[in-house]
Amino acid sequence: MATSLLTQLKEMTTVVADTGDLEAIRRFQPQDATTNPSLILQAAQQQERRERLASIAKESTDIDEAVDRVAVDIGSEISELVPGYVSTEVSARLSFDRDATIAKAHSLIDRYAKHGVGVDRILIKMASTWEGIQAAQQLERDGIRTNLTLLFGFAQAQACADAGATLISPFVGRILDWHKAKDPNADFSGANDPGVQSVKRIYDYYKDHGYPTIVMGASFRNVGEIQALAGCDRLTISPALLTELNEQQGELPRQLTPMQASSLPSEPLAQADFRWEMNEDEMASDKLSEGIRKFMADQRKLEELLGALRQG
Repeated sequence: MATSLLTQLKEMTTVVADTGDLEAIRRFQPQDATTNPSLILQAAQQQERRERLASIAKESTDIDEAVDRVAVDIGSEISELVPGYVSTEVSARLSFDRDATIAKAHSLIDRYAKHGVGVDRILIKMASTWEGIQAAQQLERDGIRTNLTLLFGFAQAQACADAGATLISPFVGRILDWHKAKDPNADFSGANDPGVQSVKRIYDYYKDHGYPTIVMGASFRNVGEIQALAGCDRLTISPALLTELNEQQGELPRQLTPMQASSLPSEPLAQADFRWEMNEDEMASDKLSEGIRKFMADQRKLEELLGALRQG
């Protein structure tokens, strides 16, 4: 009997829903779920949430608190639908502030605790800037698990492993977008996809050196990218692509396989080296900056929405 690509993928990779849509999560039954400012904004704009959002906005002391309460409120609902992690992101405004990121993470965890959601269920997301990575290192020491997002370059992956991050989210599709814009006539299909190549390189490096950090491919543009990364630790996938995977049948061969560590962990990447490598990687620098700006733009839209509800 033929089985869907999604069913086969779940046998070798932990499938994560990249959405704040509760109905999609119920339908696909992923292990984990991830959110970000853009997805929280989408969820907040659903008409059936307006009354709840208005109540949160009016009860909050300011808009910053209201944004956090909305993120935790939605994340708590999601936690009832998935057995594993729920990722909740720290404000993009804090991407270059280590101490403020740490404080915000503790505040979010405290809010989750009031909803009855334990620290073991939450991954605190932050951008893979140097400051974000250093914040993650301290948070991991504090017993708070982290998800380093907006990861485009190998130097970011190295530093995240050094920091002991629980999970990283390398962005496959956005890497492809950058290369296609630079060279629109190139063949980036299948194994030529630079986003796929980036995740494979990181995955092999982590497994070869025995790093426990989970590699979770993210930001997919098509099913082919997902198929090319079958076997990765985790893949976070949008509802549209989950539907496509669920409707397609055929053989899905494993592409990534963890090998027994053959090398010792490398020397930690110093800040100066990290910044130099990022400066040399035009794509990673461009996409990290752009990603922070886009997340912040959507957070501002959410703030405006909550501000209007607060006054309404």
